[in-house]
Amino acid sequence: MSSNPAERPASGMNLRISTQEDATVVVCAGQLTAEVKEEFKAEISALIPKASRIVLDLSNVSYMDSSGLGTVVGLYVSARKAGVELQLINLSQRVRELLGMTNVLSVFESCGQYFVRMG
Repeated sequence: MSSNPAERPASGMNLRISTQEDATVVVCAGQLTAEVKEEFKAEISALIPKASRIVLDLSNVSYMDSSGLGTVVGLYVSARKAGVELQLINLSQRVRELLGMTNVLSVFESCGQYFVRMG
């Protein structure tokens, strides 16, 4: 089952959401900061009841602050409680370093190992 990608701006962040055979893919672009965390959280949280797996493609996230990090971790916990797998892929060096410094990278064991074919 596949649907057309939906463009949804979350203030300073743009989200492109598409449904593939086995996952809901969210391509994120912009900065994941305190200014956009609530809207980002709301958009992704709304996907959890409808998905078995959510893949956040962070290749176009240029910056993530501690609020953004906390939001991603909170979404991971919410998804897990709902029996949904949340994966991060295509991390920039800066985002990977932030996740590594805070020991969060190990939670997302498959980071960067799963590449989604868009199109």
